Amino acid sequence: MRNKKLSVSGAELEVLKVLWAGGPGTVRDVAGRFQGSRQGRAYTTLQTLLNRLQSKGYVTCDKGSVPHVYRASVSREKLVRESLDNLAGQLFEGATSPLVAALISDKRYSAEEIARFRKLLDEAERKED
Repeated sequence: MRNKKLSVSGAELEVLKVLWAGGPGTVRDVAGRFQGSRQGRAYTTLQTLLNRLQSKGYVTCDKGSVPHVYRASVSREKLVRESLDNLAGQLFEGATSPLVAALISDKRYSAEEIARFRKLLDEAERKED
């Protein structure tokens, strides 16, 4: 089995989403972006979540500025790939085709979505050559 990647909790993911949407910020900036949402976060809670994300390598902190500025160091796409790879490792001994099959079965897709899937498969096939 592959090396297990570090997982991201639901609360940590919400903080990452705020950083992806709004860009870098201080703890107070990030807290302000949560204002008005049902998922408001206390300053100390955000500080803890940002520190956890930093220790996992998903957030960087510019300690040269005061207050410290945090930024996402992983893209949404990379986190999705890591998470799905981790899931495939846990459930299918690293095989990805059963995971893809599970994702697409029992759902209806538009012609545009199917064309996009075909394009992705064609690109994957070309990479093998």
